[in-house]
Amino acid sequence: MLKIAYHPIFKHNLPLGHRFPMSKYELLHQQLLYEGTCEETNFFTPGAPDETAVLAVHTKEYVRSLKELTLERRAARKIGFPLSEKLVSREFIITQGTVEGCSYALDHGIAMNIAGGTHHAYPDRGEAFCLFNDQAIGARWLLSHTAVKKIAIIDLDVHQGNGTAVIFQKEPAVFTFSMHGQSNYPFRKEVSDWDIPLPNGTKDEEYLDTLKRALPKLIDRVKPDFIFYLSGVDILETDKLGKLSCTLHGCKARDQLVFEAVQKLGIPTQVSMGGGYSPEIKTIIEAHANTYRTVKGLYF
Repeated sequence: MLKIAYHPIFKHNLPLGHRFPMSKYELLHQQLLYEGTCEETNFFTPGAPDETAVLAVHTKEYVRSLKELTLERRAARKIGFPLSEKLVSREFIITQGTVEGCSYALDHGIAMNIAGGTHHAYPDRGEAFCLFNDQAIGARWLLSHTAVKKIAIIDLDVHQGNGTAVIFQKEPAVFTFSMHGQSNYPFRKEVSDWDIPLPNGTKDEEYLDTLKRALPKLIDRVKPDFIFYLSGVDILETDKLGKLSCTLHGCKARDQLVFEAVQKLGIPTQVSMGGGYSPEIKTIIEAHANTYRTVKGLYF
């Protein structure tokens, strides 16, 4: 059975006009139920956050400054959210959803988090709407608590996973792969194990051809026994914060390529949704829902 982390707190009540579409998590949950792609039994509510797992990636000083709301003002501005107790609680729960999803993926082949994909969070700081790096925390948890020995993180958000790259720069058990827009944020890129920067305006054909060539090489080179997939839909041509030109069809085909590859080889996979900032919320929901529809069509 497909298991998906979801909690009402994922929708954080930010000031009116904030550009980050937090409502997408609630609307995506509703859409998946309405169309019958998922049932309520597919969703699980993450349990009490495991702070030990968070501290395996992030520094004690940084986590304490978030919990006590004492983060220096300049650092808080880089995150982009108004810092609050509810926001910090929300980020802990999202992260716990990814950690618990790792266990479900080991049992069922795949698990998903309706939020997450917070790949801009560094060990000692957050950036760009990311407080904790949920998939990095999940990866460290797997290496410490399970028989998993080799992990690949496949990051297909339009923005490079800069925080993830730094976290695992000296960790041979985790291979970081990021295919992103070359002139998108972050403007100073970090060094992943494998980066593929794409030029502005990249369309479906070039995007999918590049991914088709890269995926088999990645899997053959790394031979992972667990994969994290960050399925950001900000590669769409309509996205306000992206500079690529993929269509909804192309974005869905991208997911199909990834899921077909990992399912064929039986590699357990955890999926976090990542970014999506198109002007119309219906476009964002359709693109994210396609990820779930693709999983259902292949796995269940």
